[in-house]
Amino acid sequence: MIKTLHRKFVVTAMIAITVLLFFLIGVINILNYVQVNQQSSHTLSLLASNDGMFPKPDNHGDRPMDPPRNFLSPPFDEDDALSTRYFIVRTDPQDQVRFVDVAHIASVSRDDAVQYALDALASGRDQGTMDHFRYQIVSSQSGPGKTLVFLDRSDQLYSIFRVLIISVLAFLLCWALMLLLVLLLSKKAIKPVAVSLQKQKQFVTNAGHEIKTPLAIIMSNTDAMELHQGPSKWSHNIRTQAIRLNGLMQNLLLLAKMDEASLQPAFSDFDLSRLVQESVASYLEPAAMRSIRLDTLIAPDVHIHSSRDHVAQLVSILLDNAVKYADDGGHIVVSLQHPDAKRTVLQVKNTCRRLPDVPPDRLFDRFFRGDAARTQKNGGYGIGLSMAQAIVQALDAHISAKYLEGNVIVFTVRLGG
Repeated sequence: MIKTLHRKFVVTAMIAITVLLFFLIGVINILNYVQVNQQSSHTLSLLASNDGMFPKPDNHGDRPMDPPRNFLSPPFDEDDALSTRYFIVRTDPQDQVRFVDVAHIASVSRDDAVQYALDALASGRDQGTMDHFRYQIVSSQSGPGKTLVFLDRSDQLYSIFRVLIISVLAFLLCWALMLLLVLLLSKKAIKPVAVSLQKQKQFVTNAGHEIKTPLAIIMSNTDAMELHQGPSKWSHNIRTQAIRLNGLMQNLLLLAKMDEASLQPAFSDFDLSRLVQESVASYLEPAAMRSIRLDTLIAPDVHIHSSRDHVAQLVSILLDNAVKYADDGGHIVVSLQHPDAKRTVLQVKNTCRRLPDVPPDRLFDRFFRGDAARTQKNGGYGIGLSMAQAIVQALDAHISAKYLEGNVIVFTVRLGG
């Protein structure tokens, strides 16, 4: 129980941390992309609006088309203009190239610039991207025709990629550090809960051992009373309730041991099909007494590697629960399937008078009864399904409950092969 609680705490904390880190990394990269894209868009528009040249600053040192002064759009100065790589191509009204300027970029030749311009004109769009260039086509200010401005975005793309790589590395480093921190602090965080659970288990264990002695005395005195005075309804009630209390304490002690993981199942290979058939056979008579039809769909020769005693107890708990809570004249179906080498599915399905008014998972709570109107005459202690859940956890298996139409409850156990 403590290990499960510790594992769930670590998993929950790391999920929250992972979501937060993903959000931060996403925001950082989105803002960086927006800033870089906005800067390149402004630079391209600045060149296109001035016929492929950067405007000169006025007497006050301001440029007529400086971007808004905010953290996403820093001011554009002379150094930015000198470091910008671009080329321009001018055409006549018939889209024939009449001027090429590649003085501001070394990686593009005149022929390459002409080919880029022809491809851009052929696309029919006034702006777009081509390889690592962004281009814009405007009417030429130096004569009839068009001016095509191509801006090299290599630095911007590298900046986006660099920030992405750095943020991913930072994410992995922070995630690893937070995992280490959570592992170191989680035990301290769940310590109060662990202490409370430990005291609760210890109380159940101690109470169980202490009650054994008075129960033995009650039983022996009841035997003596019946020996001298003969059996009576009072002695019968005493004996019945003493036996019931003794069974309850035995189950509580077994459940406490399972929670403490002090019971280590002995695994072996066995025939599960035969075990289920034998278990079902022992419940045919109790089911028939209440006119309950008990059918089986058991695949033959299903062998698994598990604890035979624990699996037998699990099957018995599910069958006992189905017979007790099925409606008179109802129907129980026990099925065992082996869909592949790694899975074995056991299902116990029964009809009932009405479905419980709680989610199916609540049926595994200790001392929970699906029908509050039921009394002790139906037998059981309200911890059978809790024991079934503890058994499947010890076997590294899984159990679930589900409601079906027609007031049907089905319990499904998935065992390993």
